[in-house]
Amino acid sequence: MIDRLWFLLPELVMLGGAIACAIVGLSHAAGIRRTLPVIVILTLVAACAASTAVYDASSLESALGEGAVALPWLGRAVIPMVALIGTVLVLVQAGFVDRGYESAVGAGKLRFDPLRSARGEYYAFFLLSLAGLMLTCAAPDLIWLFLALELTSLPTYIMVAIGRSERRSQEAAMKYFFLGAMAAAIFLFGFALLYGATGTMELTAMKDVLVARAAETGSIGSLATLGLLITIIGVGFKLAAAPMHLYAPDVYEGAAAPVTAFIAFVPKAGGAVAIMLLLSITGWAGEGGSLPSAVLVTLWIMSVLTMTLGNIGALLQSNVKRMLAYSSISHSGYILIGIIAGPGAGFAAVLIYLLAYGLGNTATFSVLASLRRGGEEVERIEDLAGLRERQPGLAWVMAISAGSLLGFPPLLGFWGKLLLFIAGVVSGHLVLVIIAGINSGISAWYYLRLVALPLTGSATGSSRAVEGRREVGPRVAGVFACILLIGLPLLLEPMLNEADDAVRDVDAMRSEMTAADDSSEPVG
Repeated sequence: MIDRLWFLLPELVMLGGAIACAIVGLSHAAGIRRTLPVIVILTLVAACAASTAVYDASSLESALGEGAVALPWLGRAVIPMVALIGTVLVLVQAGFVDRGYESAVGAGKLRFDPLRSARGEYYAFFLLSLAGLMLTCAAPDLIWLFLALELTSLPTYIMVAIGRSERRSQEAAMKYFFLGAMAAAIFLFGFALLYGATGTMELTAMKDVLVARAAETGSIGSLATLGLLITIIGVGFKLAAAPMHLYAPDVYEGAAAPVTAFIAFVPKAGGAVAIMLLLSITGWAGEGGSLPSAVLVTLWIMSVLTMTLGNIGALLQSNVKRMLAYSSISHSGYILIGIIAGPGAGFAAVLIYLLAYGLGNTATFSVLASLRRGGEEVERIEDLAGLRERQPGLAWVMAISAGSLLGFPPLLGFWGKLLLFIAGVVSGHLVLVIIAGINSGISAWYYLRLVALPLTGSATGSSRAVEGRREVGPRVAGVFACILLIGLPLLLEPMLNEADDAVRDVDAMRSEMTAADDSSEPVG
């Protein structure tokens, strides 16, 4: 029990930070309430530091005892990534929650009322959602995985509702909530079928049952296959992958830009991690293992439909948030290529791509969060025309981030997409990679608009009315993210080596434990 609690130290740090945010948000002193973003950043740094202490060899060895984690190396790679992108997201959020209410309180027009303030609760939900993503990596069984996925998603429904007071924000929150509940019911039904097929909830025990059955009969069984298919489709909601992608444009448009930046990355990362964990129960990660053909075909079709529908939908948009929503859908299709490619190069490419996507997407929304026209958010693509004349820094941030999302060298997005394509080719899915390449060409049309309009476009009457907001947090976030998009490719080889070492350590440890178990069995 103590080992398990020690293994959860990063998540416990996040829980402590969430409680602190909820309490600080009730303070009557405005100066104390303004420290909330600092508390969140310190919490993320502490959780990242705790993960380095937890995910060493001895902690992994203790975790690989009873109730072992299916893919222990995931936490070592994902938690630092979550802390890094979470820090950028905090800067994007800074100053936007309760903006009007805090201004009225500061001007003496209103007295502070904790019941009317939502800033503390918002940052608490922010940390809880990230904690859910971290918990997903350490899920040893289906119950844990379900609760972790829901902890990742449930706070985002509330964040969409309280992040903006407009009616369409409330409508977006309701759509997001009800469709999310439907998706949860779908993958929970899939979990029930998996339990019925194996008689266990634990992922490692489930893998042992299915591997033994496949060795005996050549198949994991129709019930287990059906359960896995239903589960993947349900979890596809988190990824915004077809056919569970239709909610994304309405929700992205209705939510405030800082909230949209959050929900575009965190649930997507949780869904990708969950699918990798679930596919591990087929014994895919083992030597000579392979996916059931029905599962492989389903993932293949989902990938093609997701990237194609996403890119075609983005071409038809004039609203920049809806365009980025459809582009987010297309990126889920690319992520599925790495998942199809499998453990090793495929999963490592997924993690690098998630990092590149998270930074690039957050930077684009940091620009939208930094601008306003007539007191409202900038939403039309044409409103960005000639942005260099008034906000040259933001124009370059938009150009660099859009270039990374397109996959323009030498930015991090290029290397992330290249690694995905290489993994797809090496695993024998050349046709899928060709389709992805064609889709990348389609995406160039709308991403190059986001590059060209701010830098080289001529200002229009509408775009001249665009002005910058007072908050500096989103600007800092955009610049910081762009520096990472430019600089992180220099650290790409060490990051890949770290991922390989993590997988190799876990595999070696498991081999030693298996050999020890075999040697302890009585002979005859």
